[in-house]
Amino acid sequence: MKRIILIIIAFVSVAPLWAQTIFNGDITVKNFTMERNGDNMFIEMDLDMSDFGVSNNRVKVYTPIIVKGDKEQELYSVGIYGRRRYFTYVRNDWSILGKENDVTLKEKDCPDVITYRTHVPYQEWMNGAHIRICNSLYGCCNKMLDQQFADLGGWEHFQYTPQYIYVSPQAEKVKTRELSGSAFIDFPVSQTVIYPEYRNNTIELAKIIATIDSVRNDSDITITSLFIKGFASPESPYDNNTRLAKGRTEALRKYVNNLYHFPESIITTAYEPENWEGLRAYVEQSNITNKQKILDIIDCGREPDNKEWYLKSTYPTEYRFLLQNCYPALRRSDYKVEYIIRSFTDPKDIIRIMRTAPQKLSLQEFYVGAQSLELGSPVFCELFGIAVLMYPDDKIANLNAANAAMTEGNMRNAERYLQKAGDSDEAIYARGVYATLNGDYEKAESLFKVVQNRIPQAVDALEQIKKLKK
Repeated sequence: MKRIILIIIAFVSVAPLWAQTIFNGDITVKNFTMERNGDNMFIEMDLDMSDFGVSNNRVKVYTPIIVKGDKEQELYSVGIYGRRRYFTYVRNDWSILGKENDVTLKEKDCPDVITYRTHVPYQEWMNGAHIRICNSLYGCCNKMLDQQFADLGGWEHFQYTPQYIYVSPQAEKVKTRELSGSAFIDFPVSQTVIYPEYRNNTIELAKIIATIDSVRNDSDITITSLFIKGFASPESPYDNNTRLAKGRTEALRKYVNNLYHFPESIITTAYEPENWEGLRAYVEQSNITNKQKILDIIDCGREPDNKEWYLKSTYPTEYRFLLQNCYPALRRSDYKVEYIIRSFTDPKDIIRIMRTAPQKLSLQEFYVGAQSLELGSPVFCELFGIAVLMYPDDKIANLNAANAAMTEGNMRNAERYLQKAGDSDEAIYARGVYATLNGDYEKAESLFKVVQNRIPQAVDALEQIKKLKK
């Protein structure tokens, strides 16, 4: 079975632990972590100040900032004052710092390690952000003398990479399709001649013509057969009903053939002298009095005329009801047009037809069209979505549509399609991917383990789940 595999990257946060010396050996950052937990972003680090120094009349201010693109959010600052500047600050309350939780230290009292801990409300833009430390040097009158920036790590991500396996459907050697319907053509009593304008015949004949024309005028389609079967209702003698069913079916065949002049082998016919099957179906779904007893008569082994007499004489009221409400619909002509659609091999043609007449495409042709597109692209996913609309009960169509839906993040559709994707190894694997994306790692693990000996991607998925669970 041919398969194509699509790898999509999803992200889950983890917190790295590391050390980095910044600002020319001035300070070293150790044990830095940046991690989202619920609605907050937590930032932790140890500032190693063992090599730190600042002159008497200077102030150094370290301000971590959450940065992503043009968005940023300052965190609290740590200001370290030289001896003279510190006393100026104490006497005059003249601080470089302005945020409520900023930390002020005298250089002499600065510990070797400052433990920096804070958290802020998480915002969507912080996904993928990093920490930038601003090192500002101030002199007299709070004049900025220098400012440097250093980037630390950010909210690192473990890359979960689900591999979507698309399965190639089996190709159709011949794309045979059919259209069918029923026409209720009226005939004068005991006659077998069609009068097109008699009663409702114009509309009923137009139904047959429209069905034939819908495929006959299409250059991609070749009609291979037209089957007509006529039915008569059970009243009156069986021999007469046989004559009517046979004659009226032949009349319809001639009417159609005079319009289209099909080869003789195209049109075939059959007839049913008395439509007892249709009568039974009507009674079965009705609330008619003595319903079960009437069904027993219909099912009995009596010959047709005797059966009809027995029904009529035993249940006359019900018989009159059926004669008026059911029998007219039993006198009908069923028709079926079979045709062949040409094959399509050019992906450009397939994508064009997908948007104009998708019913012409086989599942294999949808798959061929997809192979010409970028995996996971909008048109790629659209193609598999339309394919499952054309073949709603096909397991492979549902499997491929589920994969496309997950690629687009449409988990609701993915769940619906997976319910009809069958129990192949690829379908079980896809359900594992679905469970993983929904955070149900226990279920995902159990599904991947079922197919890990036959689906190589399941082995990789199990390894990734171990990391996710950590």
